[in-house]
Amino acid sequence: MIRPRNEYPVSAIGDARLHVSTDRGEGNVPLFVGRASGNITRIVIVLHGRLRDADAYLRTAERALAASSVDADSTVLIAPQFLATADIEHHALGSDMLHWEWTAWMGGLDARGPHALSAFDVLDALIADCAARYTMLREIVIAGHSGGAQVAHRYAIVGHPDENVRYVIANPSSYVYFDATRPYAIQCDDFDDWKYGLRKLPRYAKRGEYEARYIATDVTYLLGERDCDPAHPALDRSCAAMSQGPHRLARGRAYRAYLLGRHPDLRHRWEEVPNADHDGEAMFVSAEGVRALFGDEARFIETAAAHTGGASE
Repeated sequence: MIRPRNEYPVSAIGDARLHVSTDRGEGNVPLFVGRASGNITRIVIVLHGRLRDADAYLRTAERALAASSVDADSTVLIAPQFLATADIEHHALGSDMLHWEWTAWMGGLDARGPHALSAFDVLDALIADCAARYTMLREIVIAGHSGGAQVAHRYAIVGHPDENVRYVIANPSSYVYFDATRPYAIQCDDFDDWKYGLRKLPRYAKRGEYEARYIATDVTYLLGERDCDPAHPALDRSCAAMSQGPHRLARGRAYRAYLLGRHPDLRHRWEEVPNADHDGEAMFVSAEGVRALFGDEARFIETAAAHTGGASE
């Protein structure tokens, strides 16, 4: 039986380490970190997709940074890596390394070991570490594509970072709805459970006004104009996901209509990237992607369709 692409060990492990410590325990997470030599004023945390290929996502972020007009020396790019148990075994990593079931990190569920910590705990720790390390910091951006976009979206809802954060959410398979409304009337018992709704929240989540906080957060959504394949191998086709739409583009458009229906003055931004399908490189190394990541126009606006070695799923 052929396994899904994400159920193989990753080829590369980040050489930097983030130590995560909470009252539930501690552990380490690998990081890929870009180079910067100036006074750091911006951190962009880029989250990988289901393949856990954080190195590819760092390269994509570097291409996007090169396409911008911002000062690269004042910007640090960081790609944390949420490892699976198979990665630990394959690379003979230490027992202190956090690891999850293949995709559990996408919804903020707890790690299998060495302690039950969430990907959201990791983001809390990473943001706090950056704020302490870079005293001139003016902006923190969390950006994700596909599975990474699911993390960014859900952390924006239930996360409690100590710093102000801006979010870029590109082509996730699903979204969190704040009530039982769905664009497609499909009957299933779990349609409103986390990670699709607010029932049965993960351990990390604290009680709060999730919707009010989320709509007040700085969020940009990037949707690939061609990310509309209902049979894409990485598409969530669970009943709960299908109630949000047949494919990612439809789900993103429906979520926009849903939020605007509840909040007509919503200041979130949506951008559709022309000719881009489910490809992280094409999304982020585009005029729309560069603008979302760095807040300015790209010096070149061709998509990354012809490039290799960048992020995909």
